[in-house]
Amino acid sequence: MKAIVQDRYGSSDTLRLAEVDTPTPADDEVLVRVHAASVNAADWHVMRGDPRLARVVMPAAFGWSGPKRRIRGRDFAGRVEAVGRRVTRFRPGDEVFGDLGFADGAFAEYVCAPEELVARKPAALTFEQAAAMPVAGNTALMGVRDLAGARPGQRMLVNGASGGVGTFAVQIAKSFGAEVTAVCSTRNVDLLRAIGADHVVDYEEEDFAASGQRYDVVFDLVANRSLTDLRRALTPQGVLVLSGGGVSDGGSLVGPMGLSVKAALTSRFVSQRFVALNTKTSRENLATLAGLAESGEVVPVIDRTYPLPEAPEAVRYLELEHARAKVVITVDQPG
Repeated sequence: MKAIVQDRYGSSDTLRLAEVDTPTPADDEVLVRVHAASVNAADWHVMRGDPRLARVVMPAAFGWSGPKRRIRGRDFAGRVEAVGRRVTRFRPGDEVFGDLGFADGAFAEYVCAPEELVARKPAALTFEQAAAMPVAGNTALMGVRDLAGARPGQRMLVNGASGGVGTFAVQIAKSFGAEVTAVCSTRNVDLLRAIGADHVVDYEEEDFAASGQRYDVVFDLVANRSLTDLRRALTPQGVLVLSGGGVSDGGSLVGPMGLSVKAALTSRFVSQRFVALNTKTSRENLATLAGLAESGEVVPVIDRTYPLPEAPEAVRYLELEHARAKVVITVDQPG
């Protein structure tokens, strides 16, 4: 089968299309013929081995001189080709979507995934839309529902609202009844209004940390502001949710992890609560996302699509060009 492989850390130039063996499903896995995959910030972080500290603290994904797995990509959507002998929820022909986690491998014509990390594709979504959901949607769901405790009347600010996770966070928070303020650049203001944000702050025109507005929750997806700035936007009892962020700037030692460390050290001395989001995909969360998509409360937003051979350009676009929402790779169109 064809797949995008990588043998050493570096830019998207280290990614190449190659012929590799088609995987065989284990007893608890399904073999999926991939129709679409999506690109996440995690892909370029692993691709570059950045931040360097991750090579020590995240050995499941990061080797010392190159990624642990050759094939990039986590999100996928497609049709089941075969199932392991202990799989009970799926059969060949089922349309599914899922997240491979640190196993990676979605930028390929076929993937094997544990049954527990796969869900039925919502009928309302295309394969491209379904592939856009698992990582970004699950991150948003856990941040908004589990850590922020989104509820009617809660005032939530999403910093980085036009990104992959951000567009899901805005919609999911609205589905829980929160009053959402989205922070984005000028070109994305209309997009955020269209997906339901109650208020939009154009950071090119206004500084949310200096506006005097206070929020019950700040969901930070960018890590481009100091902890002091983020605290200034919170109520005295507010919650700061930190989730990744950072941009490709030639390599870093700690990257966005530095903000989380500073928050952890500060949290014991203040009334505000700071939490770093550690995501874990589950069948239950994928089912929740599917339900939100079926009801129309969440619609995946796609910026651009690229065919599989152009996956290196798709990754480059996401890491360097401030892509809005999701970037999707089309692998094999259903017949």
